[in-house]
Amino acid sequence: MLSFKYRVYPSKKQVLRLNRQMYLSKEIYNILLEKCKEHYKQTGKTFSQFDMNKYISQIKQEKPEFKELHSQVLQNISKRIADSYKAFFRRVKTKKKGAKIKVGFPRVKKYVSSLTYPQAGFKFKNERRLHLSNIGSIPIVLHRLPKGEAKTCFIKQYPSGKWYVGFSCELPKEDFKSNGKEKVGIDVGLTSFATLSNGQKIEPPKFLRKSEDRLKLLQRRISRKKKGSKNKRKAKFRFAKLEEKVSNQRLDFLHKLSRQQVNSYGLIAIEKLDIQDMRKTRYLAKSISDASWGIYAQMLHYKAPSAGCEVFDEDPVDTTKKCNKCGALRDMPLSERIYNCPVCGHIEDRDINAAKNILVKAMVGLTKSHACGDSSSIHSTKNEQDVSLKQELYGART
Repeated sequence: MLSFKYRVYPSKKQVLRLNRQMYLSKEIYNILLEKCKEHYKQTGKTFSQFDMNKYISQIKQEKPEFKELHSQVLQNISKRIADSYKAFFRRVKTKKKGAKIKVGFPRVKKYVSSLTYPQAGFKFKNERRLHLSNIGSIPIVLHRLPKGEAKTCFIKQYPSGKWYVGFSCELPKEDFKSNGKEKVGIDVGLTSFATLSNGQKIEPPKFLRKSEDRLKLLQRRISRKKKGSKNKRKAKFRFAKLEEKVSNQRLDFLHKLSRQQVNSYGLIAIEKLDIQDMRKTRYLAKSISDASWGIYAQMLHYKAPSAGCEVFDEDPVDTTKKCNKCGALRDMPLSERIYNCPVCGHIEDRDINAAKNILVKAMVGLTKSHACGDSSSIHSTKNEQDVSLKQELYGART
C-alpha cells in the first residue's frame, strides 16, 4: 500500500459542511463509546463492531441529522472504536507480563479533524475536481497521479487552516528483482544523522532546533493573549504555520535521502532502535524526536522493493562495542568517538565501526536463511510495508 497526499481548496460552503460532518462524527463516536461501556457493564461482553454498525442504524432513525454522514464514514468510526478496544486489551496483557506501559482506556473525543471514506463516497470528476459524498466537488491539485487502485480516502484540516486529502492505494504485486548494487550498513545517531559502512556521513539537519527560538517566541505570544479572542486565534495560526513548515522540511529531507539510498544500494542494513524508550531520556528526547529515525527507516522499507533494494532491520546490541576486524568487545562511553581495539589495535570512527558490524549481522542472517533453504526476502512486517497514513500524510509532530 502507498499513500498519496494532495492539497484541496474547499469553498466556504464546503468548509461549513465538512466542519458540520466532523462535529457529527465526534458526537456519534462518543455515543458509541458510551454504549460500549454500558454494554460491558450490563453483560460483561464487548460490544463488537458489527453490533455498533447495527446500533448506528438505530441512531439514524432516532436522530435524522446523522444521515448527513456517509455510511462508510460511520462504519470507519465504529472500526476505530473497535480497534481502540483491541489495542487497550493488548496493552493490558502486555502490562500483566511486567512491561512498564500505560494501559490507556479509550477516551471521549473533544473534536474530530478528519473524515475517512474506507471504500466508497469519493471519486474523481476530472484531474482538477474530487467529489466527496454530501460535501460536493472540491478543487484538487494533482501534482502527481496516484498509482494503483485507491482503497481509502480521507480529508483533513491542518492547524494552519490548510486542507489536504490522502489516498491509500493498493499496488499490483510484482516479483522482486535486485538491482545488484553494493551493500551498506547504516548507524543512525545525533552527532551524525546517519553513518554508512562505506565511510559516508550525513549531517543532521536539526530543523526543529533551528526554529526553536521562533517557536518559543510564538508560544509566549499565544499565552499572553486573552482566551477565546481573535488575537489568540491569530497567534495560534502563526505558530501552527511554523510548526507545519518544520514538519514539511523534515519530511522533504527524509524523502530525498531515503530515495537516493535505495537507488544507490542493493542491500541496506539499518539498526532497529526502541525509539519510544530512548525518548524517555530527559536531555535527548527533543533531539531524538527531531531526528525521526523511525520515519526514515519506514521510508527505506517501502521504497526499497520498487528500486530493487533489500532493507534489513538488525539488533544494535554490541555493534558499537565490537571490533569489526577481530570481534573483540570493549566498553564505549558516548564521550569516546574513536574505537580503539585493545586486542588487534584497530582504530576507526565509532559510528563507521558500528555500521560495519550492522552490515555483517545482516549478511550472517542472510547466509543462515539461505542455508535453511529460504529465499532472500525483505525483513519487514506488514506495518512496515504499508505506509503509515498518519506519518506519511501528516508527518511527525514537532
